[in-house]
Amino acid sequence: MKKRAELVPKLIAFLFLLVMAIIWIIPLLWGIVTSFKNEIDIQTEGFRFLPVQWVTSNYTELLLDNSATPLLRWFMNSMIIAVSQTILVLIIVSMAAFAYGRLKFRGRDTMFTFLMATMMFPAVVNLIPLYKIIDTFGWVNNYLAAIVPGAAAVFNIFLVRQFMVNIPIEFDEAARIDGAGDFTIFLKVILPLIKPVLMVVALFTFTGAWNDFLWPSIVFNDINMMPITPGLQLLQGMYQAQPAHLMAGAIVAIIPTFILYLFAQKYFLESMALSSGIKG
Repeated sequence: MKKRAELVPKLIAFLFLLVMAIIWIIPLLWGIVTSFKNEIDIQTEGFRFLPVQWVTSNYTELLLDNSATPLLRWFMNSMIIAVSQTILVLIIVSMAAFAYGRLKFRGRDTMFTFLMATMMFPAVVNLIPLYKIIDTFGWVNNYLAAIVPGAAAVFNIFLVRQFMVNIPIEFDEAARIDGAGDFTIFLKVILPLIKPVLMVVALFTFTGAWNDFLWPSIVFNDINMMPITPGLQLLQGMYQAQPAHLMAGAIVAIIPTFILYLFAQKYFLESMALSSGIKG
């Protein structure tokens, strides 16, 4: 009886998660299947899940034959921005977290408190002054406009620092006895130990940069420099009467993050655990 009583909550939780998974996956499957449909079949067949005839022309037209909406160029722009920003974030965040978490200098805690206070302001407040800065530097329609502003995300510094302060300080002291300086300790001692949280930061940063819509829409007005997310808005305007083409563009846009999730599921779960269970 006791085992049966314990089984009931687990069964309810399983059924609930199963229903939620089905609700989530059906639109995705519908989009994938629709992207392989003929536009004429969509208009004449009405509601039909599987295509009458599977075609790949929607993808070839978008990727190869369309200069008005260069989806492949947008894809490469997003890849350059997301990868570059991820690398830059890992360098800056890890070094900043090391300074705030391991080094001792005057005003450290005050500076860190002030840094955390900036998280209280919504990002939209910074849009106008940030654009003025980007325009002054001449970075409009430049990759740097999308890469640099997000290079020092405060939450990522906080996340890495909190992970770092739990590493015993005796590791640093032992390295100093052997003659290691601060930078050597960072590279040889601390950096190998914080690889899990850096992987989480990399996932956060890449997906955030890839899915960002508002800021790239502001700093890019050259169609050939746009990332894929704001580019899909232009695609919608051109193919609003052709849902199969729209679905093909959307599926291309989600491929990198989908592949990233397949190969890094463990780190996505760690990111949720770290985000919800950070020690102050």
